[in-house]
Amino acid sequence: MIKILKSPTADTRTCDVKEVTKEQLKNSSYLHIADVKSAMAFFQEKLMKAAEIHDHTKISGLDRFYNDFKTEFKEHTWYDWHKKSERHHIADKDGLKSDVDLIDVLEYIADCVMAGMARSGDVYDLELPNEVLQKAFKNTVGKLKEEVSIDE
Repeated sequence: MIKILKSPTADTRTCDVKEVTKEQLKNSSYLHIADVKSAMAFFQEKLMKAAEIHDHTKISGLDRFYNDFKTEFKEHTWYDWHKKSERHHIADKDGLKSDVDLIDVLEYIADCVMAGMARSGDVYDLELPNEVLQKAFKNTVGKLKEEVSIDE
């Protein structure tokens, strides 16, 4: 949970500017900067967790992964399970989660770029539908809002 203090004096929409002192504005600005730092730390923690568990099904399901691999994925029971179990297969409808977020988008980009560069020295064109990006954006906003607790 990210705890923040209520700070209405840093925005002209939430205070009477004639009543706010320069010192109040400075203090509110420091609070805001600290709050943004907390939010960014929240995202950093989520990114590191995604990195830690990335492609965990390749290891936990290694025998099935190897079997599908040996068929050049003509058999794809492992791959179907992999897409459903992992969060970053957002370009595939059966891998896209209803709560997709920007952490998933960044993991997808990292996965594709690192795999492409390591395997062939290039990256194929990556695209996501605008609806996926908008949903990821909105879901990320919602997830951050759920983490915030305001103290008076």
